[in-house]
Amino acid sequence: MSQVISSTTPLRAFRDHTAAVFAVAVFPDRRRMVTCLYDKTVRLWDLNTGAVLKKMEGHHDVVSRLVVSRDGQIIASGNESGEMIAWHGETGEPLTQPIKAHSARIYTLDFSPDGTVLATGSADGTIRLWNTKTWKPQGNPIQCSNWVYCVRYSPSGELLAIATAINIEIYNSGTREFVATFKGHTSQNISLAWTPDGTRLLSGVGDPWTGHTQNIRSIAIHPAGTLVASASTDNHVRLWRLSDRRTIAIFQHSGWAARVTFSMDGKHILSGGVDNMILEWKVPKVALPEDPPQEPESKVLSHLFSAPSPSHLAFSFTPRLKSLIQRHVSILTSDNTIRACFMSQILAINTSARNACIAGDLSTAEEIFTREINADASNFNSYANRSLVMARKDDWDHALDDAIKSITIQPSLTGYISQGIALCGKDQVRDARIAFDLASMFTNEDLKIVHFLLLVKARRIFLWNCPFHCGFQAIVLFSADQHEEAMQLVQQLAAACPNHDTLACGVVEAYFHVQLGIDALNGSRHNEAVGHFTTAVNSSALSPASDINYIYDDLVVLFGWDVNSLWKNAHRNRCDALCRAGSLEEALESYRNMMDILDEDTKASFLDWSNGNTLSLANGDTALAASDYDRAISTYSLAIDLNSASETIFAKRSTARSGKLLWDDALLDAEKVIELDPSSHVGYELKHAALHGAQRYDEAIEAFKIMLSKLDDAPEAQIRELRQQYVPSSEVEDAIRRAVWIELENAPLRLLNTSTGLLCDRPGQINTFKMTAEYKELLSFTVTKHGDLRMERIKEVVTLYFRCVLLSHRWEETESLLHDIQDKVVYELDALGSNVKLQSFCKVARDAGYFWAWMDTCCINKANNAELQESINSMFIWYRHSDLTVVYLSDVPPSSQTGALAESEWIRRGWTFQEFVAPKVVLFYRKDWTLYRDDRSPNHKESAAIMEELEGATGIDRQALVTFRPGMSGVRERLQWASRRVTTLQEDIAYSLFGIFGVHLPVIYGEKKQNALGRLLQEIVARSGDITALDWVGQSSEFNSCLPADISSYAAPAHTLPSLAEDEIQTTVSSLRNSMAVELALKFYDQLDSMSAPRFANCRLQLPCIAFRVTELRRRRGPAHETHFTYGVKADGLCDLQITTEQTLIQFSRARPARQTFILVHPWDRRLLEQPVFAEQPAFADDAESLGDWSEPESPLDDSPGASPVEQELGDSESRALRLVVRLEQPFSAFLLAQQPGGEYKRIASDHDIIAQVTDVASVHNILGGVRTLEIL
Repeated sequence: MSQVISSTTPLRAFRDHTAAVFAVAVFPDRRRMVTCLYDKTVRLWDLNTGAVLKKMEGHHDVVSRLVVSRDGQIIASGNESGEMIAWHGETGEPLTQPIKAHSARIYTLDFSPDGTVLATGSADGTIRLWNTKTWKPQGNPIQCSNWVYCVRYSPSGELLAIATAINIEIYNSGTREFVATFKGHTSQNISLAWTPDGTRLLSGVGDPWTGHTQNIRSIAIHPAGTLVASASTDNHVRLWRLSDRRTIAIFQHSGWAARVTFSMDGKHILSGGVDNMILEWKVPKVALPEDPPQEPESKVLSHLFSAPSPSHLAFSFTPRLKSLIQRHVSILTSDNTIRACFMSQILAINTSARNACIAGDLSTAEEIFTREINADASNFNSYANRSLVMARKDDWDHALDDAIKSITIQPSLTGYISQGIALCGKDQVRDARIAFDLASMFTNEDLKIVHFLLLVKARRIFLWNCPFHCGFQAIVLFSADQHEEAMQLVQQLAAACPNHDTLACGVVEAYFHVQLGIDALNGSRHNEAVGHFTTAVNSSALSPASDINYIYDDLVVLFGWDVNSLWKNAHRNRCDALCRAGSLEEALESYRNMMDILDEDTKASFLDWSNGNTLSLANGDTALAASDYDRAISTYSLAIDLNSASETIFAKRSTARSGKLLWDDALLDAEKVIELDPSSHVGYELKHAALHGAQRYDEAIEAFKIMLSKLDDAPEAQIRELRQQYVPSSEVEDAIRRAVWIELENAPLRLLNTSTGLLCDRPGQINTFKMTAEYKELLSFTVTKHGDLRMERIKEVVTLYFRCVLLSHRWEETESLLHDIQDKVVYELDALGSNVKLQSFCKVARDAGYFWAWMDTCCINKANNAELQESINSMFIWYRHSDLTVVYLSDVPPSSQTGALAESEWIRRGWTFQEFVAPKVVLFYRKDWTLYRDDRSPNHKESAAIMEELEGATGIDRQALVTFRPGMSGVRERLQWASRRVTTLQEDIAYSLFGIFGVHLPVIYGEKKQNALGRLLQEIVARSGDITALDWVGQSSEFNSCLPADISSYAAPAHTLPSLAEDEIQTTVSSLRNSMAVELALKFYDQLDSMSAPRFANCRLQLPCIAFRVTELRRRRGPAHETHFTYGVKADGLCDLQITTEQTLIQFSRARPARQTFILVHPWDRRLLEQPVFAEQPAFADDAESLGDWSEPESPLDDSPGASPVEQELGDSESRALRLVVRLEQPFSAFLLAQQPGGEYKRIASDHDIIAQVTDVASVHNILGGVRTLEIL
């Protein structure tokens, strides 16, 4: 054989195509060519110059096919929308407007040989014939069995060949009478071509030819009928010799080739495809015919009856061929198609006995042969044939007896075959081989008989002890469990005799695999079984419509083969094996493929099988319970596709699909459940779940309501009781409403919607929420009445939706106020001044995923006093409950260095104090709205570097900044933190601290700073009893002389006095027991214990204290123009001391007493009693979560490392009293009070702390007289 010629270089390329080429045709004049493209155009070409003569436009969709009439006068083209246009063959001008020829894509067109009729075929399954004069349809369409891929008139025009997706049909073109149908290929039949003499029809296959590696899209026959060209999606065009089906040349495209044709002289091939060009190739000279003479009929038949082409060329025949076949072949299939090489009957058996054997009526066959033997005892054929029947009946002894008698009378082919079979049945395989070898002596070198004999031998060895029997030498080997040897024999036989019955070899080999598969399946070797059944199913020898029994009836006679059911049994068993192997999806796909290609009668038998399939749905239920949704879906789908569908299975698959989040598929199943059982609530329950998951909440709610009505109307009491498990929509709405109000309770009254840019009040916020998918999702969400998941889910959704971002910033000279943005879209405001800050803030919040934002400048109606009051008193709570607080540092540039935060004005503003310590999550932004220090951590309160800067700038410990809690603990320290802060409005210095101390007071702008601060401090002292708020230096307030006029009076840290160590206290207590009256100490302790806490009323302070009368007050000399004066002070029971004040005081002494009384007081501090101090309760609900972490604060008066000795002493009342006396002996911060005319007192403000100390702790009776409560103005 000559070497295949490969070429990648065409003679030339027609490149002026802008899209894939779908069709090409050459004109009879050999001068022109026409192509159609994906770009909806048809192009006319000059073959000599390669130039485009005309670009023909008019189609509204992709042009899929075209054809040229045999006289070249008409071009017809069809597109993917079913439109057709006729064009003038010379000018390219349209002869018609677009004609709606079909309802779907036009796959094929062909002119009759005389050009008077155009046939069109489409995916709508019809052929239409058109009059080329009127362009009107002729008669009714021809209804085909499936999509029409190709239509071709025979050269004479008498026949019309049609290739559909499943078969090839032949019609009389004149009468439209159906002539024949046959199975062309196992895959789609895409292309047809008649030989020039009309004796042969070639079909192109949708699966690869031998040689091609991918699908064949087009075939063409050489004008001389000697060559075939094929175009494939493997990017190759192949040239084949028709006589021996050999590849002569291969031409390569850069993309897959869609169409191919020969030039009119046959010397060139033109091909095109997705590489957007037509390529012209030269046909090799060695392939060109030399005007061969017309082949005689016998030669034609030799082509027809050779082995099936390795290139998958399928043949049918014309009436002329039919008459030829009837004269030369004794067997003709009923559908007028040649399916394989026909095998003449080898076994000499009369028709009645043969039919009985084929039908499995072995008793009748035995009776017929017995009558023949009785009539002629020397009839060796009858003995041999009866031996075969007895072997079929597994009566091996009688079978061997009859075989021996036949050979004894006269050795023959049938006699030795029957002896070999009988010996194999008796497990005498070696003798059986000898019998088959002797049988070969009677083949007369007829290759068909030899072929048949070898098959039988392989089959018998393979099938020994198998439940079915089939054929001869290879078959006998199989019967004797020599499976591998038998399989090899069949394969060698097929390879050694390619021109004989390879189809028979394929059938036997497929049968072997089926039997091996059954053995593996019975042995629970499921994967092995799958392999054997798959091989059988994929065998080219088997098809669902093969009439193999009729062709190989000798094999059926010998072994009772039901070859026609072989394909069906292979498919059935493969489905079973795949199911048992756990490959459910593959089993389902196999079943679907099988059902798609079966005829209705065969399909009915498979439906019976599928309904009785033993695959248990328990596997699906187990998978569903384990949340293995993929496996559950596969199992239920298999059951449904096997026609075991019920509403229960659809319901289970809907549940599994919902678990897999396949909402649309779950909905389809739920609808099916409703269709199958419309009165049940189950379908609507599943529909609700699927719609809910698909976020189609309005529909889900309606489905839920219908479900409830189905439960209410159910006839069964048990079903009606299920109604009580579900919460009605009204209760859900109430639950959501409560959750919303709880969430908004700690949120600002007005919020900015970051999505719309609109400012919303509280009703607006709620209405906006009701329009969201989140709200509808909650309404659609259902659980049982006793389920906690409902409220948890509602709380989760509501909390997530109403998350809010608050802004902390320094007010500029102009800010966007409420009236500036009311009823306006923030994002649409002019990007000027403060609007830019507002817009940027909203965008930052929106981009971070928050729906709501708040900015104090524009979200409070300051004209509404009630709203202003609530806002100021709630601001700490709002910041505390914000999900994020954004701090905008307008004076920190993008290029700022580390430490810029400490220089920002934001650090010194009064309101920003609570705006930082209140929130739990804070992010700092620079002037250009980039993160400070480029720190992208989610919370800058957790940034060590930033917190270190803040600690240094504020003087507040970083831990206190992060873990701050509002309330009355550490009053003096908190006042010191606020002492350096400033506000624009003087009252705000007090108002900004309301939240810090957890107080709620009226907001009275215009009351002035001293009054506002005085009211705050008054509330602190009254509520906490903490007198450290009275520890300040500076000027007295007009509100009350014991309070400072300005917050800056707390700037200096509280004075720290030296304290005694515990051992010193113990020593002093021991000495006091001996030197003073213990009873007096006890009385003193009880008197102090009974004193009430300090309290305010009408700006008057009721201060419990120990008073010491001042006996002398003398001014010390100083500069002439001094503004502050220093006085020496003497008081009863106290050591002498000095005070400095800007006030001018009356000087006096014991010798020269003054009319005005002055006293030094020791403000009473109950901590001196050393009684248990209980932790302050948290000011806000969220702080209560950490109550367990709060410990009783250590007494500031006790510096001892351990409390055990103290606790022991405190168990003794005397010791407690004496310890109190020891404490009072220590230095203390004193106030100088001056009595007023009404008997009240006023505090004399001092520039420094007044530190006093008793002179003699033993003189308890002197101190006892000074215990009192003074009223201070």
